Amino acid sequence: MSEFYTPMLTINGESLSPSNKLDVINPATGEVIGQAPDAGSFELDQAVSAALRAFPEWRATANAVRKEKLEKFAAVLDQHADELGRMLTLEQGRPLELAKQEILGAAYWIRGIIQLELPLVVEQESPLSRVEVHQEPLGVVCGIVPWNYPVMLAAWKIAHALITGNTLVLKPSPFTPLTTLRIGELSRSVLPPGVLNIISGGDALGPSMTGHAGFAKVSFTGSTATGKRIMASAAHGLKRLTLELGGNDAAIVLADVDVDSVVRALFDGAFTNTGQICVACKRLYIHDSIYDEVRDKLHELARAARVGDGMVPGIAYGPVQNLPQYRRVLQLRDEARQSGLTLLEGSPVPQCGYFVPLTLVDNPPDDAPVVTEEAFGPILPLLRFQDIDEVIERVNHCDYGLAGAVWGRDVEQAKAIARRLQTGTVWINQNLALHPSVPMAGHKLSGFGTENGVAGLLAFTQPKSILISNAC
Repeated sequence: MSEFYTPMLTINGESLSPSNKLDVINPATGEVIGQAPDAGSFELDQAVSAALRAFPEWRATANAVRKEKLEKFAAVLDQHADELGRMLTLEQGRPLELAKQEILGAAYWIRGIIQLELPLVVEQESPLSRVEVHQEPLGVVCGIVPWNYPVMLAAWKIAHALITGNTLVLKPSPFTPLTTLRIGELSRSVLPPGVLNIISGGDALGPSMTGHAGFAKVSFTGSTATGKRIMASAAHGLKRLTLELGGNDAAIVLADVDVDSVVRALFDGAFTNTGQICVACKRLYIHDSIYDEVRDKLHELARAARVGDGMVPGIAYGPVQNLPQYRRVLQLRDEARQSGLTLLEGSPVPQCGYFVPLTLVDNPPDDAPVVTEEAFGPILPLLRFQDIDEVIERVNHCDYGLAGAVWGRDVEQAKAIARRLQTGTVWINQNLALHPSVPMAGHKLSGFGTENGVAGLLAFTQPKSILISNAC
């Protein structure tokens, strides 16, 4: 692949390229590395029409056949992992090997999701009657994907929507459209026309999609602010919604941990993908008795970390993905510094591109913006605590509730704390552990609806009760 790439939309199994284009920037260099189609209402209408036409046949397709086709789609990702991984690094910034892992991981998730089975529930049964509850597809789904894990999160939406008999129009972020558009091109060899349509566009395309009358459901991953706008846009058509939104996730480190055995995992839970993970640790509460030791060891790891262009061998952490987010992270960092807080920075970073040193903030007050706001970047506030009830109250005093973690040798104590945390997912002595069979749902402003697990499949269907009488 040349570093300058102009992909096509995939609509009804065919290529389409509108005249308007969007530049795609390599965040490690600030250079344009490709152009993506900037679709408008005409292309959107074509994509929705193709999905509507494909829906009756796809919903009638046997589940085993849908599985077979999606398995072949996963195999295509495996076969093209090197090409797609390189493309992903250029547009997203993640180091090359980790980008390739995302491609292979997307294939893994597709295979895992399509193995889940929708339940046929028999609510009542007697010699004279039977009540069955079936699950039916909704129709055409609108999928909108963010820039932090563009391929993985696209795979979640593709697998959930298609295995349940829906068809899909998918829009990647305008910051990271190239890899997803290329996947759309590759999908044409294994999926029927119109079942999966992939379009890209600028800021105007998303609202046009969420308000489009042809969609039965919107599945969105992104910010809470955008999620609120999607709710308003979708209300007119009473569209079903799955919204996986922001998080200001907290981890609690209890006094009894073996610091040496957990510090690397704590570090990775915060800084993997340069902190750009919805369920990453964004507030780290450390018991006062071990605070200094944990802080100092985390700082050692930050100073040893290699940050730079993901195409360079040995780089572990890439840039912040886009300029608006880069500016937001710098603003939070600069506000913290100007407020007199102590910042512990990691290794030096390149001067070109959107790089920020991996940064720890040493025990800021709970009301500091660096604590109350989601950085979604490589800044981690470390906070002291002494009392369990006190730290649980501090953790829960937050508008978000996506994920959290508890670290401690006494697993029963950790479980008791986990049950009191107001989040959809809680890890004990681990983090970032997700699986296709395990449902993920946000509490409070972190969204609603469920992804993954059987509950995630059910979110893409609607129940139909069939009441049978044998009296005749």
